Amino acid sequence: PLFFRVEDALDNPVDDLGLIDSVGVLAGIGVDDMLQEDALYPNIRGSIGYGQKFVEMNRADWGGADFKDVMAGVDDLIARGIANPDKLAIGGWSYGGYMAEWAITQTTRFKAAVSGAGMANLISEYGTEEQPSYDEWFWSVPYEKPEGFLNSSPFLHLKNVKTPTLILQGETDPIDPPGQSQELYRGLKRYGVETELVLYAREKHAFVEEKHLLDRLQRILAWYDKYLK
Repeated sequence: PLFFRVEDALDNPVDDLGLIDSVGVLAGIGVDDMLQEDALYPNIRGSIGYGQKFVEMNRADWGGADFKDVMAGVDDLIARGIANPDKLAIGGWSYGGYMAEWAITQTTRFKAAVSGAGMANLISEYGTEEQPSYDEWFWSVPYEKPEGFLNSSPFLHLKNVKTPTLILQGETDPIDPPGQSQELYRGLKRYGVETELVLYAREKHAFVEEKHLLDRLQRILAWYDKYLK
């Protein structure tokens, strides 16, 4: 299988400690042979590390060029015989969770997905998050220019989803509030998509409790194991 992990935030390079990086910690202790398979960790347009122009390439364009980068990476590995096109999975945290959500509304090529602290509805995200200035930099404000927020929201495309999706969220997350995960979950259930929502008590955007970190990893591995075998 090929696991495609999108970075946990646009202002962090992919080697920053995030949701799926922790899978690598378990790779040496025989959790499952699926951990020995291939993983792609891209720095898509909008990431830091390639200059300011590259950082701004997905401004007002979430789900556009950045998604093209996701699929270009997948297609390249398939063309080189590294990835099996019938065993593709995607996942990420925060912006990475958003991109996993967007990807499954645009293609059915992924057999399993994990969205952690994602953003399904960018308008309600703006109205409930702790730091709306981040969204203002990308799109302005939804009261004046709602089109950009709407055009980039996975929420409006959930009828297209076929990919089994695991949704993980801290119950007290102020950055990407849990309502985002609940909106995603309700939409997927309405359209009959295999899904599961797990809210972790006391956890914010970055998890700190050891039992929750372990439980999260176990759920991720079990989800991919179930749908990629």
